[in-house]
This record gives sequence, C-alpha cells and structure tokens, in this order.
Amino acid sequence: MLHERARQLAGESAFDVLRRAQELEAAGQEIIHLEIGQPDFPTPDHVKEAAVQALADGHTGYGPSQGLPELRAAIAEKAGALRGLEFSPDQVVVAPGAKALLFYTINALAGPGDEVIYPDPGFPAYQSVIAHSGARAVPLPLREETGFRFDTDEFRALVSDRTRLVILNSPQNPTGGVLELEDLEAVAAAAAEHDITILSDEIYLHFCYDSPFETIASVENADGRTIIVDGFSKTYSMTGWRLGFAILPPALVETFDLYNVNIASCACTFSQHAAVEALRGPQDSVLAMVSEFRQRRDFLVDALNGIRGISCAPPGGAFYAFANITGTGMSSDDLATKLLVEAGVAVLSGASFGSSGEGYIRLSYATSMEKLGAAIARLEGLLGKTR
Repeated sequence: MLHERARQLAGESAFDVLRRAQELEAAGQEIIHLEIGQPDFPTPDHVKEAAVQALADGHTGYGPSQGLPELRAAIAEKAGALRGLEFSPDQVVVAPGAKALLFYTINALAGPGDEVIYPDPGFPAYQSVIAHSGARAVPLPLREETGFRFDTDEFRALVSDRTRLVILNSPQNPTGGVLELEDLEAVAAAAAEHDITILSDEIYLHFCYDSPFETIASVENADGRTIIVDGFSKTYSMTGWRLGFAILPPALVETFDLYNVNIASCACTFSQHAAVEALRGPQDSVLAMVSEFRQRRDFLVDALNGIRGISCAPPGGAFYAFANITGTGMSSDDLATKLLVEAGVAVLSGASFGSSGEGYIRLSYATSMEKLGAAIARLEGLLGKTR
C-alpha cells in the first residue's frame, strides 16, 4: 500500500528511547533521562506572558504563510547581529519547527540522481529526509581525534558532479563538535566551484563554550548559496512551541513559502507573538542557561573519564557528551540498553546517529546537576570506577 518514498523515512532514536523509558517508569522503575535534547529550563516568563497576551488579544487565527512581519523583522535583526551580517526580513521564512525547514530544503534541492553530503554521526533527520527525497545520502565522517570535525581532503573527495547540497551542523548534535574556519572555507570553496547549496543547521549557536560561534554564511564564496536554519526550541526552551526559521537566498523564499502553504498553512500565530518577545526582550535566561550548561559539561566529562571503559573528550558546544565506550567491550546499542534496563539511565546509542557513531553513547546534560550526579553513580555501580 505504501509508496516506496514513505518506506524511506526513519524514526528518531531519542523518542524511541524516551518511549521505552516511560514504559519502564510506568512499571515502577525510576529512570534518569539523559536521552532527550530538551533544555530543563522553563520558557522565560516574559515569553509566556507575551503568548498569554496574544491569546487575550485574539491572535488565534491564521497568519501570513511566510511568518508574521514583526517576527521576520526581529529575526533578521537578531540573526544578523549574532552573525555579523545583514539580512532582510524578506529572506526569512518561519515554519512550525526547524525540522520542517530541513525537510523543505532537502526536498526542494535534491531528488533521484542527486547526492547530499551530511555529517556522520549526525542528527538522524538528515539521512531520513535525504532518503525520502530519493537522493543518495553521502556520509561525511566526523572523528574524535579531530574534535569531531571532518577531514577537508576527505570532504573534497566526496564532492561530485551530482552533489546538490552539503549539510553542516555546528555546534553539532550528537558530538558537541564545533567546526573551525578552515573547515567552513573548504566547504564554501567546493560549493562555489560545483554550484552546490549549503544548509547550515545553527540551532545550537548560543551553546559555544570554548570559542566564538562562526557561520559559513560569512565566509567568502558562501554568500548567496547558504541556507541558515535556526529556531527557538533550544535557545529559549521553547521545544513545544514549534517555531523554526530559515534565512534564505532570495530565489528560494517563494518555494519555502509554498511548502508552508501546502503543508502547514502557517506557524502558530500566538507562538510567533511570543517569539518576538523572546528575541527583543531580556536575554538573561539565555546567558544563565549557557553558563549552567558549561558547568554541567565540565562535571559530566570529568566524571565520565573516571568510569571503567569510558573516555570522553570535552564537547565544544551544544549540550551533549559523546562518550567513547569501546573500552567496555560492548556495542553502543548493547551498552545503551544495559544502562536503561539495569541502571535506569536513559542514554542514546551512538550508532543511532550513523555508522561513525558506533563505539559511543550520547548523554544530554540538559538536566539538573543532581540528576547528572545520580546518573554517574549508577554508571559507576554498573561498570566500575578507575579513580
């Protein structure tokens, strides 16, 4: 009954593990959740109050398919200031979540006979949507020894006459790796030479701990061929509000707007009013969350390095520790299952992010220090300590 396209879509391991963890909780087991990439900070009060006011003011109907003009203006202003660039509100398309914009990008630019280069390990939706589009997914390995950056020579060797799109994600999920200028320059040069579009997934741009954020959009040769995808879920703890945005080359705006028209009509109107307040209101909550995540990162990485069979390099960004577990002698899937069932700690198998993720597990530190400490105690009890 199903068309072959539909058979190519894959699920997302975080939600699969969350469902299994919740089943165990329903059966009476206490679970520490380190699997889901969701900040434990609440949506800031002033943002929630703006949504309540929008509801009271009757903003519950359809809005413009491209996004509210006031929000697109705020996005262009804020995104430009953060990146040292100038954007027009006309370049902005608002959608119900950044995932929707990944879907729009891949399907608008690639199809059967085309190739899309994407990071491996990487966010599972990349490979899933590439397969759904009919294009060939070309994994670009990210390795621990280079800080989970890619080898530029290896990247150039993957580029072909069929490459239509290169996907970058920095800071990166699941590794926390951060790309450097030479990496961005290599991609920009290849994109210009082969007329390739770049999708830069910048959802974690605020979560850079050791070096300033850099966008490929500011690199020579990338101007006019880069699609920036970002959103409100991580920075403003608005995961359930479902708001993402893309900053696009002008030639692509109409197509992305048409995707909105045909799939969602528009993003939630009162959520968009709240998002204006998120961007233009106080930013104290963002600074406090990033500071807290840095402390959690330092604690978790140090503690993981004291557990038998595990080593963990400090992630430069995002809020995930990608721990090397080869010393345990277990596969990523087996250890993740063992930790959940026997220790009550929900983590994700590195293999669920691509073949290059085998030998690792991902732990989200978007949870309290108390819960991180309890999780470490359980891991130590299961695997043993080295100090």
